[in-house]
Amino acid sequence: MPSMVVIATTAVPDHLRGALSRWTSEVVTGIFVGSVSARVRDELWRAVTEVIGDGAAILVHPAATEQGYAIRTAGARRRVPIDFDGLTLVRMTAAPKIKEMQIPP
Repeated sequence: MPSMVVIATTAVPDHLRGALSRWTSEVVTGIFVGSVSARVRDELWRAVTEVIGDGAAILVHPAATEQGYAIRTAGARRRVPIDFDGLTLVRMTAAPKIKEMQIPP
């Protein structure tokens, strides 16, 4: 039975965006929404994780949890989902430090 999925991507290859748009609608840049079966959802997510490269992606889909959804992530993100007694919370990690440019004397 199809269910709604949301996939948000950042800095992914164009061919991945094309593959996702075959099954979903890109409602704004990098945000894909669709109604697909669990098998198609899992295959799409497999494709995302295989070619993510330096980019990042997140998948939100219905699940039999207290909140009614599950979150999967791929790539490096500042927001990291964590399990807290059965609830998925989002933890913010520290921003990466920018190395200061050293000017030779």
